[in-house]
Amino acid sequence: MTDVLRCDVAIIGAGTAGIAAERSARANGASTLLIDPYFDGTLCANTGCMPSKLLIAAAKEAHRVRKAEMFGISVGDVRIDGPTVMDRLRSERDRFARLTRESIAELPDEILIKSRARFLGPARLGLYDGREVQANAIIIATGAKPVMPPAFEALGDLVKTHETIFELEDLPRRLAVVGAGPIGLELSQAFARLGVEVSLFDKSDEIGKVRCKRVHETLRKVIESDLSLHLGCDVEPEKTGDAVTIRWSGSESGEAEFDLVLAALGRPPYLDGLDLDKADLACDDHGVPCHDRATMRCGDSAVFIAGDVAADIPLLHEASHDGAIAGRNAAALPARIKTSRNVSFSITFTDPPTASIGNSEEDGAVTGTVDFGDQGRARVEGRNRGTLTLYAAAPDGRLIGADLCAPAGEHLAHLLAWAIETGTTASAMLELPFYHPTIEEGLKSALRTICAATPIPLPQDRDSGAPSGA
Repeated sequence: MTDVLRCDVAIIGAGTAGIAAERSARANGASTLLIDPYFDGTLCANTGCMPSKLLIAAAKEAHRVRKAEMFGISVGDVRIDGPTVMDRLRSERDRFARLTRESIAELPDEILIKSRARFLGPARLGLYDGREVQANAIIIATGAKPVMPPAFEALGDLVKTHETIFELEDLPRRLAVVGAGPIGLELSQAFARLGVEVSLFDKSDEIGKVRCKRVHETLRKVIESDLSLHLGCDVEPEKTGDAVTIRWSGSESGEAEFDLVLAALGRPPYLDGLDLDKADLACDDHGVPCHDRATMRCGDSAVFIAGDVAADIPLLHEASHDGAIAGRNAAALPARIKTSRNVSFSITFTDPPTASIGNSEEDGAVTGTVDFGDQGRARVEGRNRGTLTLYAAAPDGRLIGADLCAPAGEHLAHLLAWAIETGTTASAMLELPFYHPTIEEGLKSALRTICAATPIPLPQDRDSGAPSGA
């Protein structure tokens, strides 16, 4: 006889979204089972946010030291010890991963099921150890996996993804990065600043999904200053002995040899082996179950979806929010508890950072732009390059979005996300104190431009005699 486990809510996947979903469902009175084949921690800790930021931190220090000469500080030649860079990265990465595993281990043993799962019916799962799970509601939180086309897979150990690149014992001498999305941009710039000869390729003419053309041009120039950038081209990789030959064609063509390839071609939802057809769900053209972001429920079914597998906004804070919403609604089934979503908000940790918040000028907004080339504090610190565009709704000048590639961009992005979330207007922001000299002062010219384009009077200028650009 088949052993059947019963619960109110079963969660498939113990990443950020799955953990948040389990905790939310249990906090709302549901009995739960959390199913995962490994329980080895989250994407962020193991192969995402934290190891990439550790590499970026090393690159930032190398870049800062190289720039010391402009301040009259001579440091001689900068020598990069690749094995030490990678050793520290893995040591700190492993610490973060251990902490996430320890947090999972704090959950009650009886709810942790170490297995893969597949649908046997709309509310029934089969485990790979032969048992079954009968649940009132099921949450899919299986995450996403990097794309690896056959031509790249044929390269064997000479191709890496974000899941394997951090296991390198040393820095490569020549690296081809294919894909200029957030992962490709962050890692290509970081490796380049650590002395690696990097070429970045993308079939699109645009990088980083930046909406504003002015911000995009700034980002492009930033990336080109550190490495070789090839846009609008198709790539053909071929293993040639212990190296890889990359041939590209399109807006430009060429051929070069590399020691290693980083495939940063996207991370589609991981739905393999779930047998979704047996769950009786409506799916989109990519096979992702259709769902309501206010509840994360898939139609009128007892199935919910959360995190990167939902293919909405693949970011950690969104995954966590997805999980909390899905868990609460799964526990409350059949009731629907709609949750309003925060303003959309993403940061790519290039240097300077790139961010998009909220809506853009495509929505008929009033805009204001600031160039950080001559901004006082940025110039003092020798990081005076960047562009920021604000979007505001007419006629009141209420801030609705922003795009930026600017110094202190991650901090500016948070400030603007909070302002947009709370419905702040450009005029109201100008009435708040701006300390001098700070990067935040750079916002003022963009805010003034928005005010001038709306019928709202420009507030009294609070400048304390600082000259333009200071």
